This record gives sequence, C-alpha cells and structure tokens, in this order.
Amino acid sequence: MKYYLTVLSLVFFITSSAFSQEKVVKYKVSSGETINQIAQKFKVTPFDIYQLNPDARTGLVPNSVLLIPTKTGEAKKEVAETKTAVASGKEIIHEVQPKETFWSIEHKYGITDEALKAANPVLEKDGVQIGQKLVIPAKGSTPKAAAKPAKEKGPEKYVFHDVQPKETKFGIAKQYNMTVDELEKRNPDIVNSLPVGYRLTIKGTAPKTESAPVETAKAIESKKPVETSKKAVSYMDYQVKPKETLYSLGRVFHLSQDELVALNPSLSEGLKEGMILKVPAGYVAPAPIVAAQVPAEKPIESTWNKPVENTGGGGIKIIDKVKSTENENVEIVELSKKKGANERKKVVLLLPFNMAKVQSDTSGTANRIKNDKFLNMTLDFYSGAMMAIDSARTLKLPIDVAIYDSQETKTTSNVSSLSSKLQDADAVIGPFYQSNAEAAANTLRMYNVPVISPLSKDSANPIENLYQTIPSNDVIRNSMFDYMRSKNGNIIAVVDKKKESVINYIKQNQKGVAFATLTETGGLDAANLKSLLLPNRMNYVVMETGNTAMVKTTIKALLDSQKSCQVQLVILEPNSTLDTDEISFDNLVKLKLMYPSVTRESDEQSVLIYEKQYRLKNKANPTTYATRGFDVTFDTMMRLVQGKTFQETADLMTTQQVDNKFQYYRKEDGGHANKGVYILYYDSDLTLKVAN
Repeated sequence: MKYYLTVLSLVFFITSSAFSQEKVVKYKVSSGETINQIAQKFKVTPFDIYQLNPDARTGLVPNSVLLIPTKTGEAKKEVAETKTAVASGKEIIHEVQPKETFWSIEHKYGITDEALKAANPVLEKDGVQIGQKLVIPAKGSTPKAAAKPAKEKGPEKYVFHDVQPKETKFGIAKQYNMTVDELEKRNPDIVNSLPVGYRLTIKGTAPKTESAPVETAKAIESKKPVETSKKAVSYMDYQVKPKETLYSLGRVFHLSQDELVALNPSLSEGLKEGMILKVPAGYVAPAPIVAAQVPAEKPIESTWNKPVENTGGGGIKIIDKVKSTENENVEIVELSKKKGANERKKVVLLLPFNMAKVQSDTSGTANRIKNDKFLNMTLDFYSGAMMAIDSARTLKLPIDVAIYDSQETKTTSNVSSLSSKLQDADAVIGPFYQSNAEAAANTLRMYNVPVISPLSKDSANPIENLYQTIPSNDVIRNSMFDYMRSKNGNIIAVVDKKKESVINYIKQNQKGVAFATLTETGGLDAANLKSLLLPNRMNYVVMETGNTAMVKTTIKALLDSQKSCQVQLVILEPNSTLDTDEISFDNLVKLKLMYPSVTRESDEQSVLIYEKQYRLKNKANPTTYATRGFDVTFDTMMRLVQGKTFQETADLMTTQQVDNKFQYYRKEDGGHANKGVYILYYDSDLTLKVAN
C-alpha cells in the first residue's frame, strides 16, 4: 500500500512540476465566485480556463481547485508550438485520437485537406482510424500528389454550407467528415434546431454573410441595411457570452459581421467565449417581444372585427388531422372555422414574465433579458404565441385573447388572485410549472375551464380539466412499441446491464419481446442475437446501451444479417454514443435507424410559411420554445372554433401543427394527456422521415 502511495505522490509531484514549467497555477475557488470573476482576476478569458478545466462548464464547486494559465493558456501554447514545428519545414508524426476527424487534424496543424491526404494516401480509401499514425507535412510544402494551383487553394480556407430542406445535422457532419458536436460548436445557433437556409460555418473563421432561407431570399434581399457608418457612435466593451456567434452578435448590435471584424481585428482568428469586443454603446439585445409591454395585473386584450363566413386566404394554412375510430388510423383533413360558429371565445395565456423581479433588478431590464434563461424561454414562447394570434386575426376568428403575468416560481404563482378573471375563459394556456398548472386546474375545475399545460414533462395528477401537451416518457416508449407491433414486427432487445430501468419497463409493459443474451463480461453474444432474427418478418432490434463496443457488435451483427432477413435498428431515446466518429453514420443509415420523437422536421408549405413569417417579424429564426408557443396557442384557438367545446375536440380530433402533434386521450385516473408522437427514421438519402 505504501508503495502505491509513493508512486501516486511521485506522479503528482511530476505533474505539478510540469504545470509549473508551463506557467499554470492552481487556484482554490471561493464560495460564490464565477468563471468570469476568476478570469478577470488572472487577466485571461473563461475560454482559457475551460480549456484546462472542462468540468468547470457545469458549474464551480467551492474549495475545488482550478488550473489557471498565467499567460496565454496551455491550449493556445500547444497550437502555437504545433504551428511553429510545421512551419520549420519538418514533418510530424501524429497519432489519431478518439473523435478526431480530417477537419480537426488539418485545423490543428494548419494544413490543407489535399496536403494531408497526399502525405497519407491510405486516407483516401480507409479514412481516419483511431491509433493510426499520420505524416503531417510541413506547412507550405507541395504535396506529392497532383497539387492544385495556388489560386485554387485560397478558397479552401473558408467553407460554408447552406442548409437545404430535409437535411439533418448528422448528414451534413458526415458530408464534411465532422462530428455533430464539432458542427454545433462552430454553429451554436443550430443546437436546438436546424433552420432551412441557415448558413453553416464548416471551415475557417472569416465572417459569413447572413444567408436567407430558400423560401424567403427575395424578401430579405429587399430589406435595407442599417446605416451605422453615417452616425457618430460611441463605443463600449462587451464580453462574449457562451454560445454567442458572429451572426447573433451582428443582430444584437445592428452591425454586419464585416463591421464587427473591422472594429475587432482579433475576430479574424475566431470568436471565443470571454473575448472583450469593441461595440457601439447604447444597444441591447433585441428580445422577440418586449417584456415591459406586459403589465403585472392588466391583461393585453385583443378584440377583433366580427368574423365573416368566408375565412379563406391570407392566413397560415395548417394541415390538421382527425382521428379515425378504426385502428387508430389518421385521416388528413383541413381544420378551419366552422360556418355559423361565430360565438366569441376567450383564450387566456398565463406566462411567467415575473415583471416585479425584472423591474427591481438593479442590473437593468436589458441585462436580465440577456442572462435570465427562464425569461428568455418565456419571451420565445410568447413570440410564437403572438404569431398564432396574428394568424387568427388574419383568419378573422371570433376570439378574444388576454395575457397575464403568472409571476411564477417552481412552487408559487398568482393564479388564485386572477381567479375571477379566468372563470369565463373557454381555455387557459399555462402556467408553465406543473404544480402551478395543477393549482390552476383545481381552481377552475368547478367552472369547467380547460387548463392546457404547455411545457411540463412531469406526470400530472388526475384533474379532469387538465391537459398535458408534452407526452410522458412511457407514452413515447409505448408509441415506438405500438408502431413495431402494427407492422407485425419481431422485436428483439439488446440492453446493457446498466440500463435496469429499460429492462424493467420492457419486462413489465412489453410482453413477448426477446432479450439478446449478454456474455459474462457484459458484452453482446452476437451469435445469439442472429439466432433470434426471423427470415419472414421485419426484425426490429431495440438497442439501449452507451457501451461503444456493444454498439459496434450490434451494428455488425445486423449488417451481416441483412443478406438473409429484414432488420431495422431502433433506439428509445437519444444516444450520444452514436454521435462519435467511432460509429459509422453510413451504417446507421443502412439499418434505417428509427426512434420516437415529440417533434419533427418538415418542409411542408405550411411550415415554411410559418418560419418565413416568424423571421420577418422577429428578425431571427424560431427557437423550439417559440414554435411550441405557436403550436399550442394556434391549436387551442382552432379547436374552439369547431362549433364544439375544447373538451369535445380533445376526445375527437388529432391535430398536427408546425412541429408538434396533439392527440389527447382520457387517462384512466382522470384528466387528459397527449400521445402525439412521431416515429422518425433515417432514409437512404440521409434525411429524416416520418414512419407513422
């Protein structure tokens, strides 16, 4: 034991000495300190600290120790040394590490794709393999293979990609030999969604021009740029926040990206979190809707002109669905206002603006809007809801809308004080938190007012007038198994021993599913898996594991079996292991990877119109929360103009909006929940398609 302690002490001493030689110091975190404060204290950026302390991104723990670069940071030094070595004319041998790609290696050594492949011809055939030793040619050396003229090499420094309809992040990443993680790091705006027409940065750090989605190019081209150069402008310092991009900063400060780079030449080397930029003073981030417009007690009310019977034209046309009574099949119909349904309806939105907190914030409203994630989510949802209200106005629907600040925390709200204003509503959307939505439903139960919970994923208590709009995890899983059984599939489960909850769920709820045998070491018995496949039926293999070796074994076994039977790979929830270079995306496509989802990606005309109108109004692409705000609000209003109550339409109609499907059902213990789930799969053209 003493021997091991001695060895560990020696290792620690050597490591500490190495750090001291690299001018890295240790710093103990005090209670309440932030990364920004520590970065300012040592005159470095948060990015530099995160490079040496990746775990710090999830939060700082008091008394924990951080490694702080005292000059430019270890990561920057490594890059500088690498570039110096390459520039000196000497070749370098590089051993490929996990998750490395063509792009990451070329970027690290500052060489072109053709130079790397010319020095390593095997790459053309086999690609990058973990553990492979590559020859890194000297920077500026002429490749032995046919070299392109210098004028053709220049443009390779910057590579952009405009997102086309039906393209996915997986498909684009594989097209450029990147991982999805690398693609998202270079383009933080696409983490939540991938807007059609968005211009992605693939290589290089030159400022990209704003791309216009295919459907809206002409409209955006006609807009006049903001003329800032003719005005006398004062400047201020601005620290770059996490996930900000040149594109988002350009919108914030009303500057083109070229103008930002002109003011801050260091941006030509890339935008990094924590950088201090010179920007025009007096600008604030434009919120989708200004929160200050919403008073705490007085509602925003819209009273539109009386409707006319002809409701055609001019509005956003959403295709909705009515559920058939036979085998849960869905028949597509157009849902519009029923003739004669002219009785005015009232919809109330309870949104957590928490104006009292915003107004009392000494840092200012603009600063709170920038930094308060919950408020940003609320504003995004509100911006989508306002799009739905505008659509209803265009369609001349007989609806009045009132919006109140619900003043929410996780356990409190002001719903009880608003009770008298809610009793005559035909539907109430909100509050956001589950406990508050249930309190509202209980308060309004005697008045038979439906309360629609728009965002909570929690399982609801049995309250007759409460409607959960987000399907629960079990409902999502059940939908996947229901689909496989509807196709008379042979269902096999490959589940790692660590996934006890999945094993228990399948055993208790999905009878007849065969489990593939695992080896004594916990790996997959490939021969046993193959023996469970049937030649005359579609074989659905549900794989639930984060173990890379088990994933590879499963995929190989299924690819081998495709010669003799039909197989399709299925997952029940997102699996980060599949998003690595160790797992071939081409193989996932060959197996038509399938999974359940509460949202979809669509290029239907109605969806494109919504996205176009949102961009024109808000000067930004809709976020997931904005689209959900539209879907929930528009769906609620359209149900109320069918000549039936909301409750009656919930029992009869399955509707589909931009991203979300609403297929309400009565729970056995009371209340309603949504089982509107999409079954998505990767098709041979690398696009996601809806199976159901």
